[in-house]
Amino acid sequence: MENMPNCPQCNSEYVYSDGTNLVCPECGHEWLPGSVAEGGEAQIKDANGNVLNDGDTIVVTKDLKVKGSSLVVKQGTKVKNIRLVEGDHDIDCKIDGIGAMSLKSEFVKKI
Repeated sequence: MENMPNCPQCNSEYVYSDGTNLVCPECGHEWLPGSVAEGGEAQIKDANGNVLNDGDTIVVTKDLKVKGSSLVVKQGTKVKNIRLVEGDHDIDCKIDGIGAMSLKSEFVKKI
């Protein structure tokens, strides 16, 4: 059996693989392998697998509709000085002509 990491929530050593996720049977926590670094810090990666950091510049890889309006963030839009946050939309930023937004890292690439 391959060496599994300990659970990041309860530090249990009884972690197992369930499809693409790792699961802790003691606390029920599920996570993707490679999403938690050695120090317990979450790493957020772009569409190409590059690790993103606060202050990076990114480019949007597909047209994204802005929820609640008729605006669209076009493919190729450059976004400077991003801020990483936890959650489904893991990038906070300001886009010229649109304003403050949250983006998913799977739709951006690092420059």
